Amino acid sequence: MLKDNYERMIKLADEFFKTKNDSSQISMTLEVMERLRKIHPGTLTEKRSKNGPVAWIALIPTTKDLMRKFTSGQITEKELLEATPTGARYDALYLCSALVLPEYRRKGLAKSLVSKGVKSIMKKHPIKYLFYWEFSLEGKRLASVIAREFQLPLYTRASAE
Repeated sequence: MLKDNYERMIKLADEFFKTKNDSSQISMTLEVMERLRKIHPGTLTEKRSKNGPVAWIALIPTTKDLMRKFTSGQITEKELLEATPTGARYDALYLCSALVLPEYRRKGLAKSLVSKGVKSIMKKHPIKYLFYWEFSLEGKRLASVIAREFQLPLYTRASAE
C-alpha cells in the first residue's frame, strides 16, 4: 500500500503541474531531490500516513537576483534551480510546490509543512523575499498566508506567460 500513495502523489503532480509536457519546469527526480537537499535540508518536507506520503512541499532558497529573473520570465523554473549556487547565502525563497492528496486537504498540512521548511531555512539564511509561480487559487492563498506569517514581501510569476 505504501507504493499506492507514492504513485498517487506522482500522478497528482503530473496532472496538476503538467511537467511531462513542459521541460521548463522542475520534475522531481532523484537527482533534483539530491540537489535540493544539498542547497538546504529543509527544501523537501513530507507528511506520511501508514500508506505513504499524503503531502509534499518543495522550497528553493536562492538569491534576489535569480528571483527577479524568474518572476520577470527571463529564466525558467528549471534554470532557477540550476543557477542557484550551493553553499551560498540566500536571501529569497521560492515556494516551489505543495501537493496534498484530496482526502487530506483543508487540514492545514501544506501550511504546516511550508512553515516548518521556511523556519528551517531561515535559521541559516537571511530570507527577505518570498516568491511563487501562480498555478491555483489554493497556491496563491498558501503563499499569502506564509508571507504574512513570516512578514515577507510576496512576488509572483503568473502562470500564463
